[in-house]
Order: sequence, then C-alpha cells, then structure tokens
Amino acid sequence: MVSSSSPDSGPRPPAKRFELLTLGDELLLGLTANSHLTFIGAQLGRRGVILDRNVTITDEAEAIARQFRESWARADVILTTGGLGPTCDDRTREVIAAVLGQQLVFDPEIERAIAERFNQFGRKMTPNNLKQAYRFERGEVLPNANGTAPGLWVEQDGKVLCMLPGPPNELQPMFTEQVLPRLAQLGLVTDREAYVQIRTAGIGESALEAKLQPVFDRYGGALGVAFCAHQGQVDCRLSSPDGRLSLAEIDAIALECARLLGEDFLCFGYDCMAKVCADLLRAQEKTLAVAETATGGLLANAFTDICGASKFFAGGVVSYSHDAKMTLLDCPECLLNQHGAVSAECAVAMATGAAEKLGADYALAVTGFAGPCGGTKENPVGTIYLALHAPHGVWSKKLSYPGPRATVKVRAVNAALDWLRRELVRARRGEAMPARRISAIQ
Repeated sequence: MVSSSSPDSGPRPPAKRFELLTLGDELLLGLTANSHLTFIGAQLGRRGVILDRNVTITDEAEAIARQFRESWARADVILTTGGLGPTCDDRTREVIAAVLGQQLVFDPEIERAIAERFNQFGRKMTPNNLKQAYRFERGEVLPNANGTAPGLWVEQDGKVLCMLPGPPNELQPMFTEQVLPRLAQLGLVTDREAYVQIRTAGIGESALEAKLQPVFDRYGGALGVAFCAHQGQVDCRLSSPDGRLSLAEIDAIALECARLLGEDFLCFGYDCMAKVCADLLRAQEKTLAVAETATGGLLANAFTDICGASKFFAGGVVSYSHDAKMTLLDCPECLLNQHGAVSAECAVAMATGAAEKLGADYALAVTGFAGPCGGTKENPVGTIYLALHAPHGVWSKKLSYPGPRATVKVRAVNAALDWLRRELVRARRGEAMPARRISAIQ
C-alpha cells in the first residue's frame, strides 16, 4: 500500500485507482439525483484522491456482474452504493460475492442490530429483512447506525472493496466515520486534507484570480491552485502537488490570501454563509430575525439548519399578503398602497417590524418578484429588495437577478446573508455604516 505523506511535507495523492459504482434503476430514470458521486468525490478529493471513474448501472444482476468484473480488473479501490436492502431488486451483495468467489454467511450480530432498529420505531421486522444479515465469509461489516443494511468491507487480491447502502443519510456518516479512517490507515488517502480551501463571497471567479495572482506567482509550479464557483461564492483550493511546499507553508500562503481579500474572505474550509453569520452573531451576543416574501422561508431555513440556532435566531415571518405584512410586521397600510410590496420602503418596514416584533438586534427582509409571472416596468421579474436592520440604523438594497424562479430565490438568500456577514464583520472591528433610514445601494 502507499504510505501517507510525512507531517512536514505537502500531501501527495496516493497513486491508486479509485472507481465508484452507483447502482439503482431510480438513478438512471432520473427519479433520484446521484448525490453519492458528489459527496464521495468531494470527500476523497479532500484527502488527495480523484475518482478515476463513476459508472451508474441498473439493478439487473447481469449488468452488476459485468461492470464489477471490469472495475475489479482495473481498479485498486472499488466503492459501491445501493442494492444492499431487503427487497427483490437488491442484488448487489449476492452478485458481487459470486464474482469474488466468496460465500455469504449469516451473521447473528447483524440480525440483532436489525431487530433493535425495528424495535426503536415500534415496528415488526418482516422475514425479508434477514437478507441484510449476510456478510462475506472473508470480509468485515460496517455498522449502520441510521438504517438496517450494514456496509461491507473486503480486502482481496491486493484490492479493497467497500459496499455502502444507498440512502444518503446512512451512507454519508458511514463514509466519513468508518470508510475514510480505514482508507487512511491503509495509506490509500492522506490522513489530513490534501489542500487548504479559501471560501470567498461577493467576488467573481476571474476577479478573485486576478486579486490573488501576485501571491501565486511567487511559488510557480510548486503551488497548485484550483477554483470552484457556486452561487454567491467562489472557493479557491491551494495545494502542493509535488510536495515541495510544506503544510505550514500552504497554510501561510492561504492566510496571506485571506488578508488580501479583506471582507471578501468568508472562511477557511467548508462553512456556509449562514454558519459564518451564526458564529459572528454568537461571538457578539446578538440575535437575528428575518421577514420574507419572495424567498418563502429559505432565509429562515438557512439559519435553522444550524445546530443551536435558538441561541441567536429569534424567528422569522413569511408574509406574502398585504394583510400578513400589516398584521404580523406592523407594515403601514398607507406605505404598502403608496409604494407597493416590492419596494425599498416595504423591505425597510418588514425588517423593522421583524426586529421589533421578535426583539432582535438584527433583522433581514426580502421582497421581490421571483418570477416567472409578476413584475412591472420599474421592477421587472428578478427584482429583489433587501433590507438590513441593525442596532444603529436600517438600510435597503435593490438587486436584479434575472433567471429561473428557484435561482432568483437562492441568489436573494445568498445576497442577504453576505450583507449581514459584512455588517457583522464591521461591527466586530468597531466600524459601522452611518445611521440613516434608507440608503439606496445598487
């Protein structure tokens, strides 16, 4: 096996071939998204491995056997997802055991774990569930704390086979808590992340590269640089492909880049904007409320996805109608009649009402036309008004996001989060925008 890199050198990706086989008719029919490729590919990438291939195949036994034989002949590590359940279309375990020439043996420990799982939910275990209690005679079991089908691990012919259940809520914790540590112990992945990720917000991919290029130029080919753009943010990954730069040197380069970026720097690693805002709110012992129309609760959901949100998140209001705005947020009827629900004035009234009604230090409001219907000449589809209420004032911002409804909503949420983040960063430094009622910020 390939040994992992020494602590004082840059991580070197192990020279082994990894293949992922994702099984299931539902994937090929488009009924379920192939999230396994996204998740496993990202997790391996962080540990210095790029998947050589992903093949999605049907649940049909002959197709599974044919593809597994091909992958087993050419790859060093094969990961499979799906087909380990109790029903008639779950054939992966049996087919692959036959290809490897291994017997499947009944494991009473797995049976007990399945029975306990059913007891937890007060349900009766049907006999077909015992199908999941079989393991390879020369293999190991990966316990599944969130489901009934355990994972299976086989080391044979100098290769590694890891078989995981299909449901993402079962697969993902098993992969991070069990599979990655095993692969690291075998030297097949690095024992720490193979790169440093700089996460940014509010700056485009090309502008980000131009801003950081003078730093990159000092290291030439010794520094590996890669960019990945998302809605509202861009990630920049720094590594040392040939190991010439130590981990400490890569960390120092990343820190220099972060300082150069200023407020465009979001974080190191993978935290989302809501998590960064949450950490800033907690650190300053401040609370937040939100009021939404166009985003329909997405902004509130971004915060309630964070564990311990009650420490900083006071609550949110989705107020689509005029009556809801007046009743729940104390928006004046005359203001709505004069300026309309999609206006800077309405956004400010919503943010102010949310802060006052819910007793929060900060409040965000979103209103607009997400499309495809609605819109006016002055405010066409894609127009979004944001408002930010802070202890020292309240401001509004008009944005234009032409595009599909779902995209407009996500971009509006990201823009609101980034605005709040920047204000909290300034507040941490003892700076603040001048207090005023409405500021037109384009």
